[in-house]
Amino acid sequence: MKLTDRLSYYVLYALFAIIIIVFGIFYFGGEMANPIVPEVSNPAQTEVLLYLMYGILGLTVAITLVVFTVQFLVALKDNPVEALKSLIGIILLAAVLIVSWIMGSGEELSIAGYDGTDNVPFWLKMTDMFLYSIYFLMVVTAVAMLGSGIKKRFS
Repeated sequence: MKLTDRLSYYVLYALFAIIIIVFGIFYFGGEMANPIVPEVSNPAQTEVLLYLMYGILGLTVAITLVVFTVQFLVALKDNPVEALKSLIGIILLAAVLIVSWIMGSGEELSIAGYDGTDNVPFWLKMTDMFLYSIYFLMVVTAVAMLGSGIKKRFS
């Protein structure tokens, strides 16, 4: 087994352990002393779970960008035409994000018990952009899986 494979296994198991610990803290950490909305559950350790998700998301985005950049630069040196073709996916993703941003609504929401400052058009459109993008990418993934299965069946 190569060093990179062993390292990825160790990182994977370390992340599993961290996630299990944080979920345990979240689920068994009790309720807030002063609940935000008294009628619903308000786990005391919600922030820990959110910070874990932010950290994993940030780490994933950073690693993805670094790996893509390195692979692009190596491919650019070996075969510039193919390297430029690999940018098509990034351009299409940017187009999906731009279109879903335009589709998003900036209308303020009426949220019971929320007096924060994030109920503004920018964050509302950002949320809609992510939701629409996720829906679109899930449909594209399902169609690609179906198309791949059908293609394999007839090949």
